[in-house]
Amino acid sequence: MKLTILGGGGFRVPLVYGALLADHAEGRVTEVALYDLDGQRLDAISRVLAEQAEGVPDAPEVTVTTDLDEAVRGTDFVFSAIRVGGLEGRAADERIALAEDVLGQETVGAGGLAYGLRTLPVVEEIARRVAQLAPDAWFINFTNPAGLVTEALSTHLGDRVIGICDSPVGLGKRVARALGADPQNAWVDYVGLNHLGWLRGLKVNGRDELPRLLADDTLLGSFEEGKLFGTEWLRELGSIPNEYLHYYYFNREAVHAYQEAEATRGAFLHVQQSRFYDRMRDPAAPPLKTWDATRAEREATYMAENREAAGAGERDEASLTESGGYEKVALDLMRAIARDERTTLILNVRNRTTLSALDADAVIEVPCLVDANGAHPVAVDPLPGHATGLVTSVKAVEREILAAARSGSRATAVKAFALHPLVDSANVARHLVDEYRQAHPGLAYLR
Repeated sequence: MKLTILGGGGFRVPLVYGALLADHAEGRVTEVALYDLDGQRLDAISRVLAEQAEGVPDAPEVTVTTDLDEAVRGTDFVFSAIRVGGLEGRAADERIALAEDVLGQETVGAGGLAYGLRTLPVVEEIARRVAQLAPDAWFINFTNPAGLVTEALSTHLGDRVIGICDSPVGLGKRVARALGADPQNAWVDYVGLNHLGWLRGLKVNGRDELPRLLADDTLLGSFEEGKLFGTEWLRELGSIPNEYLHYYYFNREAVHAYQEAEATRGAFLHVQQSRFYDRMRDPAAPPLKTWDATRAEREATYMAENREAAGAGERDEASLTESGGYEKVALDLMRAIARDERTTLILNVRNRTTLSALDADAVIEVPCLVDANGAHPVAVDPLPGHATGLVTSVKAVEREILAAARSGSRATAVKAFALHPLVDSANVARHLVDEYRQAHPGLAYLR
């Protein structure tokens, strides 16, 4: 079975390959094709993968290419984790937004909209090639903004495209463990959009244990989200939000913390990963050791500004070492489809009739039953009014961004920015769009 990884020179590819190495079952992936526009990055990552595979019997064969058609032709699964504009582009997104006193995060607010405008024309062209060259392939999307990108891809690939994210999985595990439950035996009631969802219940043996968590200050404050949002706010909500909702509920504090930081997250990662790839130019550099040290620093600093704004302190050791990130979600999804190993995963899929406030084609993030025929969203209770308002507002903005990307309309892009809940002025929206167009050659199509 062949797996194509788009963005194959990306820093986190070894996580995916490591998960594949641990899979020895029949029907596993035997060939991995890495596709990237940057040959030097491909070389660096392929060296890390080669060391990972040492001593592993029947390790999946790795090929590298800068030719998209060669990468996808005849593939069974496509895993997309590309970054249009690179980390330098992300850093510019953050910097431009913060200069206007609005959030510039990668997937949330103005930064996420700019990233979407750069990314959508690229991924839609990729989808057309996949549809032509590998029409039976399943497309697993991790490219951000994941919900928006997955919805755009679904126009071309239908239900054969499925978006993944590790945030809801990690949240469910942390809540289960805070309650003393085995995450494998817990049903997580979670729904929303990508990076905009809520855990509303956690059932163990048919009983919802979330009320017990919300009633206990010690338990509620014992894990990442309890520290980040504060126990009082979580009780007011009656649910546990995805960590990215901190940007909405504590927007002023988050923007201030980002403005006061020595460097934005994108700028930090740009410097850090440039150092890694430069180091890997040296044939004597130990690939796996160099990569692992960089990865550990990356994980330890994740959402550092938000934790500083909340007074949450450093990430706890369990959160840093917890297994089962996006690479495990991707592998579990591929296994379920390829082998008909039925499972339940929280995924980004077409809404169908799951949330009545959204139309059937809107991509949402929700528990799904997965089998050989793909991912099927389960029925869930309606969201409360405040959450429905936020979800429908952000979905409307995503639709405007998609329309702007397809039409090349600057006016539509401005409308999208102005309507976003975290951009509080149409004038600011105009400034942002024009600044982004000037900073990114990839946005020259907006007229």
